[in-house]
Amino acid sequence: MTWIKTLTPEEASGRLKTSYDAAIQRAGYVAGIVRSMSQHPGTLDASMAMYGSIMFRDGSLSRRQCEMLATVVSRVNDCHY
Repeated sequence: MTWIKTLTPEEASGRLKTSYDAAIQRAGYVAGIVRSMSQHPGTLDASMAMYGSIMFRDGSLSRRQCEMLATVVSRVNDCHY
């Protein structure tokens, strides 16, 4: 059970609904990590923008390498996301 009050996709409106719709388009559902920021849609949007700029930019690391690093860091931090 979460300690953070989250909003379901059915409860979302305005900016949050737009963000949730984008999440559903990307992944087919709204992940818990996205819902955890539902009370602050601006923070959610900024977080997703940062994630996108890191994971999808042109650079010396491939997308595969970025995903591998994210997986290792999540494991080290005992984070299932």
